[in-house]
Amino acid sequence: MISVTINGKQYELDGPTRVVDYLEDRGLANRSLAVAINGDVLPRGEFAGVTIRDGDQVEIVRPVGGG
Repeated sequence: MISVTINGKQYELDGPTRVVDYLEDRGLANRSLAVAINGDVLPRGEFAGVTIRDGDQVEIVRPVGGG
């Protein structure tokens, strides 16, 4: 088990998890969103190559339009 912070809340994951797998498991893979790990924003093309690890701080946000 690893402990991570996602959008300000503590979560336990079974182990290191690729960003793309985390998003797929939660039904978010096909949505327009941005992901940052430890303050670094990931290009969407890198979601499959980046792994969430113990102690990481993850932010997942969806763009909101308005005026």
